[in-house]
Amino acid sequence: MNDTIELLKSHRSIRAFKDQKISRELLVELIKAGQGAATSSHVQAYSIIHVQSPESREKLAELAGGQAYVANASTFLVFCADMKRPLEAAERAGAEVISGMTEQLLVATVDTALVAQNVVVAAESVGLGICYIGGLRNNPGAVSELLRLPDHVYPVFGLCIGYPDPERIPEIKPRLPVEAVLKEEVYQEDAAEVAAFDDTMRTYYRARSSANKDTDWSHNLTSLFETKLRAHMREFLVERGFEMK
Repeated sequence: MNDTIELLKSHRSIRAFKDQKISRELLVELIKAGQGAATSSHVQAYSIIHVQSPESREKLAELAGGQAYVANASTFLVFCADMKRPLEAAERAGAEVISGMTEQLLVATVDTALVAQNVVVAAESVGLGICYIGGLRNNPGAVSELLRLPDHVYPVFGLCIGYPDPERIPEIKPRLPVEAVLKEEVYQEDAAEVAAFDDTMRTYYRARSSANKDTDWSHNLTSLFETKLRAHMREFLVERGFEMK
């Protein structure tokens, strides 16, 4: 293949970092690379909060469920879906804006994910490691208050970036077989592929160098679907102006 494809296939989440700072110049280049991502109708419905204050970082680590690397990583970014900027721009241009539409929420969330993934690929291309922090949505109200997020803006996830600790780099976690996710013409069932993947993941979990355990992919999913995961998010989003009309 080529170096870009090999880089993408080698991704792993890094949770242990060296005590080495990322320069401002490099950070700006990473953000510019992120901005090169596709964006629906050129809306660019995202904002990125660079959190440097040790006190804020510690608080965010706590709000995310006690994830210490939020405080310890060289750089921590909070990626926010931001419909405030485009709504206000359209209003200044003379539009009678209609806010709170479900499609606006989807556009902003997708835009945010795309720009973040571009940042991730750029970071990994220069030897940095990353870890997404979806745990910020455990307490989105408190995160929003800490970061002073206005209406029509919500924190989608955080991102730790730093230089990996070479002694604590995890193995690459297997992905579902292509046959399970690439379907020809119409949707096809994939129970056989999932069963085979469970065997792959059981072997991986038993053999990995840290936190090894005897489980598989399907059993790992049970905790996600036996509870109403982050049931507070709908009410929170409505309160922030994402009414899902």
